[in-house]
Amino acid sequence: MESPILSAAQMREAENAAFARGVKVEALMYQAGAGVARAVAIFFPNPGTCIVFSGKGHNGGDALVAAERLKRTGWKVEVRLAFAEDDCSELTRKKLEALRRAERGSGLDSSTTGTLNSRPPLIVLDGLLGLGAKPPLRGPIRAACREINQLRAERGAYVFAVDIPTGLDGDSGKADRNGVIADFTVTIGFAKQGLVADGALDFVGRLEVMPLDDLRLPEKKANEIVACPPVLRRLLPRRKFSAYKNQFGRIGVVAGSKGFIGAALMTSQGALRAGAGLVEIFVPEEIYPIVAAAAPQEAMVKPAKSYRDLLKEKIDVWALGPGLGKARAAEILELIEMVKQPMVVDADGLNILAENIRTLRRCKGKRLLTPHPGEMKRLFPGKKATRAATATKFCNSFPVSLLFKGSRTIVAERGRPLSYNTTGNPGMASGGMGDVLTGVCAGLAGQGLSLYDVARLGAWVCGRAAETAIFGGGQNEESLLARDVINHLGAAFDEL
Repeated sequence: MESPILSAAQMREAENAAFARGVKVEALMYQAGAGVARAVAIFFPNPGTCIVFSGKGHNGGDALVAAERLKRTGWKVEVRLAFAEDDCSELTRKKLEALRRAERGSGLDSSTTGTLNSRPPLIVLDGLLGLGAKPPLRGPIRAACREINQLRAERGAYVFAVDIPTGLDGDSGKADRNGVIADFTVTIGFAKQGLVADGALDFVGRLEVMPLDDLRLPEKKANEIVACPPVLRRLLPRRKFSAYKNQFGRIGVVAGSKGFIGAALMTSQGALRAGAGLVEIFVPEEIYPIVAAAAPQEAMVKPAKSYRDLLKEKIDVWALGPGLGKARAAEILELIEMVKQPMVVDADGLNILAENIRTLRRCKGKRLLTPHPGEMKRLFPGKKATRAATATKFCNSFPVSLLFKGSRTIVAERGRPLSYNTTGNPGMASGGMGDVLTGVCAGLAGQGLSLYDVARLGAWVCGRAAETAIFGGGQNEESLLARDVINHLGAAFDEL
C-alpha cells in the first residue's frame, strides 16, 4: 500500500476515525514511540546516550515511549522537560513515570534534568511540539529548541524529530528561525505536506515514515506519495531457482569520452550491482583500450565508430549520457529518438536534449530522464517554481518518466502520483553519484520494472547504500565516494 502525503487536517481526520473505531490514544502513542525507537536503531544499532526534550502534550509522550524502549536496549537516557511536570498531560506524565521505572530497574535515576557522562553516539529526541502547532515559537519551547540546536552544533548530537521538527508548519513547511534542525524526522502514520516542501529540507533531514497499524488511509486518491520499503520490496520478487542471465536484461551503456572514462565504468558497475544479466559498454574508439583494461570483468566493452551503428544492437535497456561530451551530439540525439527499447538518459545526454527538447515527443521507446537541478533548468527553462510543480509540468509537457535528483528526489510521470524519495545524505553531493544511479536504474529496468518504479527503487537503494556506507561502513559525509555507494548496494537491496 502506498504512503500518501497528508495535510494536518487529513491526519487529524485519520486519527479521529481510529478513535471512533475504539482505538485508544495510548495505543497509538505506544505504536508511535516504538516506531521511533526502531528508526533510531536503523542508523544507530549500538546503544549510546539519548537526551529527550519533551513538551507537555502527546508528542512528548511519543518521545518518552521511544526513550523507554531505547533504555531497555542499553541506551543511557536523560529527559529535559520544557514545562513543569504538573503542567504535562496525564498520559505524558504516565510515560515519564514508566521511563523512571525503567531507570530504577537499571540502578540509575537520570530521567530528570542533568548532564550524563555521555557515551557515543549522542542523539536527541525532539518531542516538544506535534503537528498541530504553528510558528512562531515562544517561551520555554523556543529556549528548548535553541538548546537542541546547540547540542547539535557543539556536541555533534544527531537530532531525531518525533513526527515533525518543532517550529515547522506541517502544511506549508515554513519554519521558525529558532526551529529545531533535525538530522532525521520520524513522521508518524503518514508523511505530512510540510515535510516535503522545498524550504523544509534543511530542518527535516532524513525522512522516515513510520506507519501505524491502527491508522487507515483516507478515501481520497493521493496525488503525492512517499516511496517506502514495504511497497518497494514488492517490485523485486525473489528469483526462481531456475533463473538464467537472459531473464534479467542485456544493458547497453553509452557513456564516456576522452578524459571521462570513469563515467562509463561507474555506470556499468551500477547496472551490474542492480542485477543486470549482461552489460555491454559502447565507447568511442579512441578510449576503447583504456576502458577495456579498466572495465569490470563482468562487462563487455565494444568500440563504437558511430553511435548510429548501435541502432542495430540487440539490447534490452539503454543507459546513455554520463561523460559523453557533445562532440557527437547529432548521433546521440538520433539514438535517443530512434531506439525502441527503454532508455535512461543522464548528464550529457540531457544537455544534448536541452537544445532539442522536442525530440522527446518523437521517441520510439520509453525514456527515463535523471536530471539534477542545473540540468533540469536547462531542459525546462522558465519562471521559478517549486521542484514538485516543475516536475509535474514537465511530465505533462513530455511523455517521459522523470527522476528529479536532489536532497528529496522526486519521481514523476503523467497520470501517476508524484513520489518523493526519503533516503540519502549530503555526502552524495560529489562526482559520480549520478553515473551510479543511471546504471542502477538501467539494471532494474532490464528486470521488467516500469520506468516509474525503476526511478523510485533506484533512488531509494542508492540513497540507502550511501547511508549504510556512513553509518555502518566507516565513511562520513566528507569521505563518501560513488564507489562506496556501489560497494553497499547489496546491503541496501538486502533491506528490501
